[in-house]
Amino acid sequence: MTEDLSERTVRSVFVTGATGVIGRPAVEALLAAGTAVTAVARSDAAAARLAAAGASPVTVDLFDGDAVCDAVAGHDAIVHLATSIPPMRDMRRRAAWETNARLRVDATRRLVDAARVHGVARFVKESITFPYLDGGDDWLDEAAPLDPSPMWQATLVGEELALAFGDDGASVVVLRFGSLYARDARSTEEYRRLARLRIAPVPGAPDAFVSSIHADDAATAVVAALAAPAGTYNVVDDRPLRRREHAAAVAGAFGVRRLHVAPAAPLRWLGGSGARGLTASQRVSNRVFRTASGWQPRWTDAVAGWAGLFAEHEEVTP
Repeated sequence: MTEDLSERTVRSVFVTGATGVIGRPAVEALLAAGTAVTAVARSDAAAARLAAAGASPVTVDLFDGDAVCDAVAGHDAIVHLATSIPPMRDMRRRAAWETNARLRVDATRRLVDAARVHGVARFVKESITFPYLDGGDDWLDEAAPLDPSPMWQATLVGEELALAFGDDGASVVVLRFGSLYARDARSTEEYRRLARLRIAPVPGAPDAFVSSIHADDAATAVVAALAAPAGTYNVVDDRPLRRREHAAAVAGAFGVRRLHVAPAAPLRWLGGSGARGLTASQRVSNRVFRTASGWQPRWTDAVAGWAGLFAEHEEVTP
């Protein structure tokens, strides 16, 4: 009889993307929960920070199958959070997304292969909500239609690779995160620069919805996923915002009176079908994950989240 890996208790976790926007607070949250963490670091400085936090840093090429297999040995779970999102100025270049696509597909494949070899009990995979098609004012759950655009192909293939590991008796959880925000994210500085120009960071119709998630809330979702039933889950704030509300929240964080929400048409003209997910109305629901895991976000919505992001922020000159 095949062993049911999903019944094993998770005591040790191998974390990729450990120094990323979600990875940093996720490592802290996992350690606080009493879980031993082996964290992938890409530099000596990053390794030193992880070690100081209490994790065991390791340097490994996630595209090298043998190296990944060796590194994964002895762990109860894998948490794959590694991404490589390009700076905003480069997002229109397809080549800028190549590493991110490889992390979502090739690295996932290497990690799943290693998990099979070593009988890893749980696999948690980072994903995103952007591939959902425009839902207008309707709530979008995990069964909502997805955009077949090539822009999201790597994201969806990565999900499928992870979920297929569940056929071997492991417990696989895919977490679709909303639009991420955090004080130490590169995107926050990009948002600040846009705020100086009075431009809202999320284009589209002012009444269209955007679903967000604070990095700290994403981190607690990662911890909750280690005990959640297998499946695909949306991880977003309780209350998605209309773009005009989101723009006002970002403006308030940077001390600006008002930001202009750019219309969707120019971006769709420049980005083609791939821009649909960036301008679509996505009123995403977190109900399924909350019910299944008991997780709940600290921040009800991005209005509260952005207001609390900076205890003290640099005033932007009006």
